[in-house]
Amino acid sequence: MTTYRISESARLLGVSDDTVRRWIDAGVLPTTDDTPARIPGAALAAHAVELARTAADPADRLSSARNRFVGLVTRVQIDGVMAQVDIQSGPHRVVSLMTAEAARELALEPGSLAVATVKATTVVIETPKD
Repeated sequence: MTTYRISESARLLGVSDDTVRRWIDAGVLPTTDDTPARIPGAALAAHAVELARTAADPADRLSSARNRFVGLVTRVQIDGVMAQVDIQSGPHRVVSLMTAEAARELALEPGSLAVATVKATTVVIETPKD
């Protein structure tokens, strides 16, 4: 069974160590009997999925795309005909390149609520070397 330290769990969930400790104290996350306590990987994964569900998607439509990241625009850089838009979605930074015209039409600016939809044919998965 894979287990994680509190600090590792916090980093993976994009929260502080204190938040993970509060979740443990509240019974939201279980721990092992080890000293120091460790969080079972399956429980951590289930909690990560639950946290992801709490982000409300403002879109009022159905879509086949499943990789949707609701977040806040943190930067819009327009240069000529192209624009780079950065969105912070929880612990994830999503960067989109689009036309400057599209960025202007969407009225994107830092602080705007946005949804980044990712549709890809290849997804690379990596695991630690240990």
